[in-house]
Amino acid sequence: MKQLYIAGNWKMHKTVAESVALAKDLVAKLGASGQKVMIAPAFTALASVAAVVKGTKIRLGAQNMGPEEQGAHTGEVSVLMLKDLGVSTVILGHSERRHSYKEDDGLINKKVLLALKHGIEPILCVGETLEEREAGRLESVIGTQVREGLKGVDAAVLAKLVIAYEPVWAIGTGKTATPQDADAVHAYIRKVLAGLYGEGPAKSMCIQYGGSVKADNAKELMGMANIDGALVGGASLKAETFVPIVEF
Repeated sequence: MKQLYIAGNWKMHKTVAESVALAKDLVAKLGASGQKVMIAPAFTALASVAAVVKGTKIRLGAQNMGPEEQGAHTGEVSVLMLKDLGVSTVILGHSERRHSYKEDDGLINKKVLLALKHGIEPILCVGETLEEREAGRLESVIGTQVREGLKGVDAAVLAKLVIAYEPVWAIGTGKTATPQDADAVHAYIRKVLAGLYGEGPAKSMCIQYGGSVKADNAKELMGMANIDGALVGGASLKAETFVPIVEF
């Protein structure tokens, strides 16, 4: 049975104290899990959560980062700052960053390359809107996001990167792509990767699914051939809803 990568994106939720409490609960309940697990609290809680998960199997992630190492970039958090806190993973190109904050493929690619340069694992998020899907543009949109997001990424470091397919219309809406639909898009992403890097790297690439993942749909989603894990949003905010996804 393949090892899956289950990541929790806490988004703009939880105080430092609440984040620490949840992290402690997850460490206690997931210590024996055979899956790869990551949690991404808010920037304000990173240092405190880092102390909780240090030395455990749970990876510490950040939800975003700036495109420069340092400098006059008011309001940004740099890769050097994240690395200093013990962050090992960063979520980049999430649909909320793309659509609410107008981040484009070029900016996201710059962040991907910077994360890889400093040994931080990027989770590159890609996904289409409902309008794009219904207009028959799914493959065009996804293909462009993958190719542009990976521009300049050498095959030698591809294994240090994760892709997360998250249909925009299924994020925070309660709607979920059917396992078959999700798997078909994951298979298409592998086809794009094969064109860029060859069949071997495309087959071994970790591709997560994100979009209203819950305990009651995790087993079927994770059982699909091309789905290697989940990027979980709302259900990652409580141990009682996140743990069952990891241990489905």
